[in-house]
Amino acid sequence: MTIIDRYILKEFIKILALILASLMGLYLIVDFFERIRMFLSNHASVGQMASYFLLTLPMILSQMIPIAVLLSTLLSFGILSKNCEITAMKANGLSLYRLSLPVIVTSFAICIAAFLLNEFITPYTNQKAKYVKFVEVQKRENLGSFKQNQIWYKAKKGIYNFSVFDSRTNTLKGIRINLFDRGMNLYERIDAKDARWEDGKWVFRDLLVTTFPENGFPLLERIPSRVMDFPEIPSDFMAVQKSAEEMGLVELNRFIKKIRSEGYDTNKYRTDMHGKIAFPLVSIILAILGVSFSLKSERSGGIAQSIGTGIIIGFSYWVVFAFAISLGRSGAIPPVIAAWTANLILGLAALIMFMRVKT
Repeated sequence: MTIIDRYILKEFIKILALILASLMGLYLIVDFFERIRMFLSNHASVGQMASYFLLTLPMILSQMIPIAVLLSTLLSFGILSKNCEITAMKANGLSLYRLSLPVIVTSFAICIAAFLLNEFITPYTNQKAKYVKFVEVQKRENLGSFKQNQIWYKAKKGIYNFSVFDSRTNTLKGIRINLFDRGMNLYERIDAKDARWEDGKWVFRDLLVTTFPENGFPLLERIPSRVMDFPEIPSDFMAVQKSAEEMGLVELNRFIKKIRSEGYDTNKYRTDMHGKIAFPLVSIILAILGVSFSLKSERSGGIAQSIGTGIIIGFSYWVVFAFAISLGRSGAIPPVIAAWTANLILGLAALIMFMRVKT
């Protein structure tokens, strides 16, 4: 690494750290005021609030990295250009492509670090943050667990087992309920395709009810639909069901294979799985885009306009990404296309602009 490489990299990392700290601090302030009412109404202690926000830091960091890389690249090269340092480097025979190499290589390393963060740290901290929120702060009983890619829930009347809980539609799928008497003797088992929360009640569909008389053989009865009077509400299962953000790629892939083998729709989870790969990689695309904008000739609008345009395009990525992800989750487009559409569009634009930079 040459002296110039180290100089450019030092400026980039210094600005990156400052921007990351600023963005994370702003995010925490906004999030705090959004949740303060919930904390106060549940009489949460300072320690509980502090632990919750500390556990959300890895998730916030993973979300802020791409925009921080973009802004750091724009400011680093913008400042070098403003101080005529880029001109001096070019006069000494260095091309702009060579000058941008340290930042691009570092951005690639940041992509890998962000992926590892999302794979090994964020899922664990997200689970712990949810536990603090639902169990420690809101004082809900921790009656359920997510094991072997299924929900197990110990209720007042028995033990529930579900394949998946869809929080968007408040629907339980792949239901197996074992009901016990006070002597812990099994007296009834309910198998159902799904159950939807409607008007404050659980409506079960396609039931197979098995009763176990004290003396005699089990009795089976098929029922198309029935309203079941269970005390649990959707939020009780929401605290147990793992979201894609609480699973790494390996666990999420196992979960997808399991629910697919049982005949359930996997578009939502497959879209999120591909998104887990696509989102961290956008940092290097935004770095190339930032280099392209900040190294434009001043006759094209100057540094201020370049930075403003770059930020607009950077935030546009999130709009396109979120819109495509929502289409993929609903099944309107294939999950892999939904996750990578924004990256492909922005990547193509960044490549074209980078190739047009005057070296």
